[in-house]
Amino acid sequence: MYDNPRSILITGASSGIGAALARHYAGPDRKLFLGGRDQERLDAVAEQCRKAGAAVATFVGDVTDEAGIRDWITSCNDDSPLNLVIANAGVALGATEVGGLHQAAVDSFAINVNGVFNTVHPALEIMSKRRPYPVRDAQVAVMSSVMGYAGMARSPAYSTSKAAVKHYGQALRGAFRGMGIGVSVICPGYVGSALTAQNSAYMPFLMSADKAASIIARGLARNKPHITFPWQMVLITRLAINLPGFLVDRLNQPWGVPRLERQQGN
Repeated sequence: MYDNPRSILITGASSGIGAALARHYAGPDRKLFLGGRDQERLDAVAEQCRKAGAAVATFVGDVTDEAGIRDWITSCNDDSPLNLVIANAGVALGATEVGGLHQAAVDSFAINVNGVFNTVHPALEIMSKRRPYPVRDAQVAVMSSVMGYAGMARSPAYSTSKAAVKHYGQALRGAFRGMGIGVSVICPGYVGSALTAQNSAYMPFLMSADKAASIIARGLARNKPHITFPWQMVLITRLAINLPGFLVDRLNQPWGVPRLERQQGN
């Protein structure tokens, strides 16, 4: 089933939640395939996992490289048939000027959305070829965010890219359920990472990456459709998406960061 994966692939594993998940799963009889863009940090995480008893292989690359990621995932599966693939790599890009909106959106979707496609599609193709059905030893997880529950004025590109991931993960879960392949959508709140370290805005209910990894792993073991946390953010988001439109307009404004400046006409 899903509670004891032996062969695990994680993107964005050099820091934050990805690194914490690698450390959480590290142990004897575990093979970890860790991907990231920073060789030095990735090697440091890999060494921690090896000390815990895991066999570890690293890959330095970018999830926007469709062919490169596909080749990597294929070679990992050839080495040790993958039980769990976590598409974790992502960025949080913002814009404080109207002129920066386009590039922030393009770059966010390239990594947060296309990067997920490039990771889960080859994994699902490989897993779906296993027989007999239901396979029960194959699972993918995609990293969304609580901010993906609604379009946020504070971070238009990030929140909408994570909304796309959330809905796509939901769709994949239904599409592959009959094959016995689990698909879970992870929607964390604020978690300590390199991304949040750059954020000067107020971050309610901030938790450590290690605690987040423990929550995620428990949810994946149960093959939960959504792993959303902390509970306070779950409550807030569920209330927010059911508010009347006029209240959403009033509340959905940037807070703690500069507002987009209105462009001056000639």
